[in-house]
Amino acid sequence: MRLFSDSYLLICLISIIFSSCNSVSEQKSPNIIFILTDDLGFEDLSSYGSKLINTPYLDKLAKEGALLNSYYSTQAVCSASRASILTGSYPNRIGFSGALGPNSKKGINPNELLISEMLKINGYKTAIYGKWHLGDNKKFLPTRHGFDDFYGILYSNDMWPFHAEYPDSYPDLMLYEKEEPIKILEDQSNLTKELTLKSVEFINKNKENPFFLYLAHPQPHVPLFASSDFKGKSKNGLYTDVIQEIDYSVGLIMKALKDNNLEDNTIVVFTSDNGPWLSYGEHAGSTGVYREGKGTTWEGGQRVPCIVWYPNEIKPNTVISTPLMGIDWLPTFASVTNSSLSENKIDGKNIWEVLIN
Repeated sequence: MRLFSDSYLLICLISIIFSSCNSVSEQKSPNIIFILTDDLGFEDLSSYGSKLINTPYLDKLAKEGALLNSYYSTQAVCSASRASILTGSYPNRIGFSGALGPNSKKGINPNELLISEMLKINGYKTAIYGKWHLGDNKKFLPTRHGFDDFYGILYSNDMWPFHAEYPDSYPDLMLYEKEEPIKILEDQSNLTKELTLKSVEFINKNKENPFFLYLAHPQPHVPLFASSDFKGKSKNGLYTDVIQEIDYSVGLIMKALKDNNLEDNTIVVFTSDNGPWLSYGEHAGSTGVYREGKGTTWEGGQRVPCIVWYPNEIKPNTVISTPLMGIDWLPTFASVTNSSLSENKIDGKNIWEVLIN
């Protein structure tokens, strides 16, 4: 009887050990969705105090996650800010300042390890849909820097022959798929919708794999465009129409996560590359109480909205006042995905403990 009892206990113990091992092995690294807008102002979301712009999907994201009220872009202009996010480095130190134009000889240094490359090495599927702006020479393209898929534009949406001041300075604005131009963009009205649908398809396709989705909306950078579903619907002008379409886009992304049972294992970040381009008046956003905007080192140029959502670890209704910056994402994502950092110097810090405490 004693022998039977001991054998039974041994079997139970082995079962528990194997069950525990299986449970650990089945836990996947978290998916990461990074949604970056272009020239969004600090007070352009209702969760950040806007009285004109209603953003229910982003408000819900903020209520279920963390709202950062002291988050800064690393530099108040497009290319430099984006380079800092993807490399975790101060842009001037890695050769970026300002915004690149078409046919620039400059671009992202191949020696820099981008978030996309770091995660791809770790088994992630990767995609960027939207604006790249880190070089349009073939060697600088996203698919040469860790992204499996790319659909979008290579520089700002105003760098085209319809530019209000310099129409003769720019070539046709091309829409790219992977490394090939597929059409001339003469009308950008449906671009937000197309990028959103591409993102949803990517989520659906990769629900069994860890993935990194970088949705880099070209809006609300001027010229402003909204689809027919949103243009004129807000009754508060085209800028508001544009932001409310982006908000709806966030809602569709979140629905795709829910439909694929990925909500518990996906980190979502929503932010902007820099503050609003105030010289465009009603076609620019609001910085609220903060001075100046894009292209300046005043608060309005670099303090931007940022919402982080991860229901497994980030408590609902979290408000974070600790100063954080765009350079912090690469080391943070390295930490939460157990990915290896490059031997190159980076300037950002792992902010995960700030987000979850």
